[in-house]
Amino acid sequence: MGQRKIYSNAPLALTVVELRHTATPPLSEADQAVLKKLLADTFPLARPAARALNVTLAPGVAPTTEQTFDPRYMTRDTTTAVTFRADAIAVETTTYKRRSVLREILHRAVDARQHVAPADGIARLGIRYINEIRADIEGPADWSKWISPALTSVSGLRVDEGSHTQAWQGMASFGDQQRGIVLRHGNLDGYAVAPGGELRRPTPPPGPFYLLDLDSYWVPANEMPPLDWANIEPHYDKAALSAYGLFEQLITDEYREEVLREQPEQ
Repeated sequence: MGQRKIYSNAPLALTVVELRHTATPPLSEADQAVLKKLLADTFPLARPAARALNVTLAPGVAPTTEQTFDPRYMTRDTTTAVTFRADAIAVETTTYKRRSVLREILHRAVDARQHVAPADGIARLGIRYINEIRADIEGPADWSKWISPALTSVSGLRVDEGSHTQAWQGMASFGDQQRGIVLRHGNLDGYAVAPGGELRRPTPPPGPFYLLDLDSYWVPANEMPPLDWANIEPHYDKAALSAYGLFEQLITDEYREEVLREQPEQ
């Protein structure tokens, strides 16, 4: 797939792969026990993930919220997890290394799911990269040194003399209904991914950061292909590389050289 840069100070706070598939009955306790056994060498911790559901009891009656739990298996350092919902497989990590590592985890998760309780087809594949860009700034206008002018040019606007742009957020979509990227961005403060979550993350000091949140996706066009790895892998690689290409356009050379610090690929 070609050489890609690897950065020693990458700004990724969270990476999530969500593979949606046709809905199946909830996994039984026996199914979950087999899943745990299949993944135990890397994901030995069973930590069910709570999820809220809106339940309508009768027409005209306000829906109520109930809590359900999805099987989830985590690494011992609780930085990476695989979750199996009735309609999706999700892989999450706060310690992203490279595309191939995440791809292998997804491959294992798909094989385990299809071994235990097969789903019929693929509905959507999405890879989300949440980046917290942190760099030395004195004010919002300084983001133009680190982030592409395509995103930060709003900082040059003035309401009146001495009134500078303080904050901005935006969303842009690329592609079409079958394949593309949704970008959310803005200058924020604190964290995009809370440090106190169930998935442990490296915690930098709180402060100003620039959010680059990329959701790169693929949706089957005309028919729903079988949930088979051969039907997933090429679309996973294309979605991941598309997000990489867009990210490279969103940062400046100064950010690459002074903050990210490129290192040789191993």
